[in-house]
This record gives sequence, C-alpha cells and structure tokens, in this order.
Amino acid sequence: MGEAWRDAPYPVLVVDRHGGLTRLNRAARRLLPDAARGDLLRATVPPWLSDAHHRLTAAPHDTGGDAPAGHLGDRFFAAHPTPAADGTVVWWLVDETDRRQAETALRSARARSEMLSRISSTLLSTLNVPRCMEVTASMAAQHMAEAAVLISPPQGRRHQLTYAARGEAVVQVTRQVDVAGVPGLAEALQGFPPVPARWLNPDDIPDWLIPDGFAGPVGSVIVTPLPGHGVPAGALVLLRSSTENAFTEGEEVFAHLFAARAGAALSAARLYAEQSALTKTLMRELLPPMLGGVNGVEYAGNYRAAADQERVGGDFYDVHPGPDPSRETLVVLGDVAGKGLDAAVLTGKIRNTLHALLPLADDHQRVLDLLNGALLSSHHTRFATLVLASVRRRGSRALLRLTSAGHLPPLIVRSDGTVEEVPTHGTLVGALPEVPARTVETALGPGEICLLYTDGITEARGGPLGDELFGEDRLRRALAGCAGMPAEAVVDHVQMLASQWLHSGRHDDMAVVAIGAARTGPLAVVSGKNSGRIG
Repeated sequence: MGEAWRDAPYPVLVVDRHGGLTRLNRAARRLLPDAARGDLLRATVPPWLSDAHHRLTAAPHDTGGDAPAGHLGDRFFAAHPTPAADGTVVWWLVDETDRRQAETALRSARARSEMLSRISSTLLSTLNVPRCMEVTASMAAQHMAEAAVLISPPQGRRHQLTYAARGEAVVQVTRQVDVAGVPGLAEALQGFPPVPARWLNPDDIPDWLIPDGFAGPVGSVIVTPLPGHGVPAGALVLLRSSTENAFTEGEEVFAHLFAARAGAALSAARLYAEQSALTKTLMRELLPPMLGGVNGVEYAGNYRAAADQERVGGDFYDVHPGPDPSRETLVVLGDVAGKGLDAAVLTGKIRNTLHALLPLADDHQRVLDLLNGALLSSHHTRFATLVLASVRRRGSRALLRLTSAGHLPPLIVRSDGTVEEVPTHGTLVGALPEVPARTVETALGPGEICLLYTDGITEARGGPLGDELFGEDRLRRALAGCAGMPAEAVVDHVQMLASQWLHSGRHDDMAVVAIGAARTGPLAVVSGKNSGRIG
C-alpha cells in the first residue's frame, strides 16, 4: 500500500487478523478521533464492522454478498474489505448517508403517492355528500392522525360535523358551534383567500372539537382548509395525543395534498347534489300528470320517451279539469318537433302557455292563435302539433269539442267496436303566421272511448323484419278489439302493442290519452275539483 492512501477521501482502517488496528488514514482519524494504532477494532467501531471483520478473517475466501453497512456516529457507511496476504484487512468506508436519505425520501414519496391515489379513488367513488364526508374523516384519522373532524361550511347558523376517531365508528351531527373560538377555523371555512394549514395550541380548542372515544389528552392539532372548485368545501382538523410526535414537515405536506383531493371530491359531490335537486325540480314540471276520473269522465294517459334513460321528451299531454261538472275540461295532447331535453323544454313552455290560456278554452281557435303567437315570438325554432279536446258530461254521455292543429285525427271506439276518425284538421303551431283549424263536436256514449295519440305510435318501426311501421290501420284494428274496455285498459293495450311491435328497436316519443264516458253511476269529481293540471 503506497503513501497516497493516507490522503484518500474515504476513511481507511487496516486491521490485523487478531482484530487490532494497525493503521488509519487521515479521513479515518477525523471519523474516529479517539482511535489509535494497537486498539482493538471491537472497542473502536460499532459491532456491525467488528463482527464483519471477524467473519472475514474466519473465512478469508468468503467475500461474497453485500458489503457490511451501518452507522458510525450520525453517518451511515458501507465497509468494503481488501484482504492482504499477511492476514490483514484494509477496510474502505464509503459514506452512503446522503444516498440512503435520498432513497428513504423516494420510498416515502412513492408510498404517499400510492396512498393518495388510493385515497382519491375512494373519495371519488361516491357523489353522496354525507358519504364523502364520512370517507374523508375516516381516512384522515386512519392515515394522518388519531382522530379527525370535518367541519362543513355553515348552512344558516349550523354546521355539519363529521367525527372520526381511529377504531371508532364515524359520527355525523349538525349543530350550531362557535367556529370563531377555534383559531384559524373561520378563515379555513371561508375558502378564499386560501390559507395554509395552521398549528393550534391544544389548550385553545373547545370540547366540541374532540371526538368521543379520543384516548388521552390532545397533544398536537392542525387545521387545514379543504379547497373546492372556487367555493369552500370545509375544513379538516387533525388531532394526535401527547404520546405521539407532532406533525413533521412531510406530514404537513401530505395533509395539504389530502385536503386538496378531499376538497375536490366534496365540491364535486355537492355540485352533483345541487344539480340533481335542480333537475328533479324542473323534471317534476315536465313530467306528464297522473290521470283519473274528472266530473264523470274517465281519463287515462301513458307516455314513453324516445330514450329509455330519459323521462321527458317532445310529446306531452295535460288535463285541465273544469271548475264544476257543468264546465268543460280541457284536454291537450301535443308533439313538439324533435326529441330529448330541448324538445322537453319547449313542451314545458307550451304547457305553461296553454295553462295561462285556460280562461279562453271555450274558443279553441283563439287559444291556438295566441299559442302560435307566443311560439313565433320566442327564440325557439321548433314547431308543434297538438289536439285540443273540451269535454263535458251530460247525462250518460260525454260531449266533446275536438280541434286538431296539424295533429293526427282522434279516433273514437264505439260500443259496437266501430272505430271512427274525427274529421278535425288544422295547421301546426309555431311555424306559420296563421293557424286555421276546424273544430268538430261529437259525443261518447257509455263505455265509448276517444283516443288521442302521437305519431310515435303509428310510426313505431318494427314487426317481423324490424322495418315496418305500426301504422294507423293496425291501430284501428287494435282499437276495434277494445270496445267496452275502460280508458286505462285501452291506453295500456295500445302502448303494449306498440312496444311489442318495436321489440328493442329505436323509436320516437310515444304518448296516448284516452277519454271515456263512464258506463254508470253519478257524476264524480276526482283528482282535480279545481282548475289545474291533474297530478
């Protein structure tokens, strides 16, 4: 060994076969300032190195495997031996502290990344707000603290609180609490401007912030906001007992990342809930009404949207009962060009307009003119066909005034099975300045039915080869077999035949309304003794 080894940057120890130090270079003396020639290795260095030397001298030819490694002071070294012919061993110590710290940090980052990925998947697996809050608090208590409390933005003066203690069931309550009494909590709940996570003095937190089942006194507390999509999603409070260390810088960063994902998931869930509630409210106004008996006349209806996943479309019907049996009930069945939500929106406009025109229902032409003007002055480019039927019970018969505006003619099923077409006709609404129409008066005897329907029935394409229309002739033959059937049964029968004809094929919106004169019994007022829609 030359003299150059004395200035080598790595610590070098030369140890004889008996474990005695024979030489050290300058780097080794700086690392082991108390070591001297003649000292025993086991008295100078940690056991991992002295034991490695003992194993090597016992089996000098067995130098395979990983280099022994361990701590010397606050550093971590790997020892690489070079056996000499006289039995001594030269130990080169390579400082691997920085590499090991980098590897540890990388493993920790990978583990946190995998955990965040699992957390994100779990949080985004539900759009139910209470369930999302429960999952957030539970996972926070499981991965970051001994307990967690999620505080939602205020609803009035109350907050929804979700408590999760490790090993305990999650508890959700809504109560009025003083968030201003917790330093930093009010700012975290505002959402904007964004505020960083904040350490709290355990002595400053109120009792309501500590979950039931939390063991021991609170040792460290941190509050972090849950950032949403431009709106506050809440705040998360993490608690640890005094037996655990405070949150490290890395844990604070992890808590911040967790809060970002939880906030996004909560915001998405709340947005979905708001939109779902809004859709339900709007849908309630667009859905066809439930029909029944009104002023001694039977009404039945059925609607099937073009797409099975949709509940509304371009076909519609309404029944506006007369204020008393002596006044007419107005029945409307229509078909807006197109289908889907856009068509459904226009049906809502038409239905509301017709509802406002009820005082003029004695004059069908007047109603159609005003409706046509309203549609032409709107931004919609769609048009509609419809049929109006004013119905009044007189004795055992039902008197009808029927007016078609570009719609398919109503069909009347007489008691003997004869099917008559009502010769009313007119032009559609929403396309031309004028809507001339012819009103036809007729009457239904006991047990007779007048059927209003949309072209979704007659133009249903199916059959044995899947490309044949259901057609008016097939509808008439079907109705001929419905003589004497109640209105509801006739509607169900027509819809059933059309659906069977379609099989699983595509179709347009389909709507059917049957008006029937009751066979016997006194006049009845059911489901709508006042003016308005049935439903």
